[in-house]
Amino acid sequence: MKKIFLLLAMALMVIGLVAGCGKSSDSGDKKSGTIGFSVSTQNNPFFVSLKNGIEEEAKALGLKVKIVDAQNDPAKQANDISDLLESGVSLLIINPVDSAAISTSVEMANNKNIPVITVDRSADKGKVAAHIASDNVKGGEMAAQLIIDKVGNGAKVGELEGIPGASATRERGQGFHNVADKALTVASKQSADFDRTKGLNVASNMLQANPDIQAIFAHNDEMALGAIQAAKSAGKNVFIVGFDGTADAEKAVQDGTLAATIAQQPELMGKIAVDTAAKVVKGETVEAKIPVELKVVTK
Repeated sequence: MKKIFLLLAMALMVIGLVAGCGKSSDSGDKKSGTIGFSVSTQNNPFFVSLKNGIEEEAKALGLKVKIVDAQNDPAKQANDISDLLESGVSLLIINPVDSAAISTSVEMANNKNIPVITVDRSADKGKVAAHIASDNVKGGEMAAQLIIDKVGNGAKVGELEGIPGASATRERGQGFHNVADKALTVASKQSADFDRTKGLNVASNMLQANPDIQAIFAHNDEMALGAIQAAKSAGKNVFIVGFDGTADAEKAVQDGTLAATIAQQPELMGKIAVDTAAKVVKGETVEAKIPVELKVVTK
């Protein structure tokens, strides 16, 4: 009798193990249909629009997307992405805080055979299926040329740089200097981390140290809007050019307080990122670099 009970107990254990394996597999299948999106910050209208574009297109295609906010902290972004990878996402869309720091996370995804798409800012290392961004170098050149056309050759200018290490900072600065170094005098350039309050403070110090600055190029609209406040407080008429084309910036252009913005299309960028992700997951070939058109917005 004892042998019969022992055999029955063993049979029940085997059945339980098989059932348990089945449940684990089902859970994995559900997770595998999710796209992970790590955004650099949501404390910036540009990236809110980027997130909205991703959410709307994912909904239209019937795809699940899990979004995490790095809050402009490279360490938090690395931890967020590690959690996304552990959760079993099938693809990662990353908007890096720092292009060098994100490389480790991209390589981690590579090791797990999870495809990566970067948006707006690139990764310095690691394999990326596609990079979707505006031509930031061209945008910087457009800003410099606009200042030359409107303010004149030899004009004294200041430059508000973005987050050090971000590819957008490097590329917008490179484009600006490609043109500015030949026809303008760059009196001062300092980082304000793509932040409006820092843009106000840095521009205030810049204008105090260089009261004859005629124009300022800011690597994004948030810093440009801060520079507007700085110029107003200093009682100066400064030709200010931003970058992104956010709603606040376009309103400032129409109000006449911001001279211009080099407008990106963040919602379209997000839409293209999801469309590209859907193709990558299906095993389709996609372009390594997918450009999104820029335009100059003036009054």
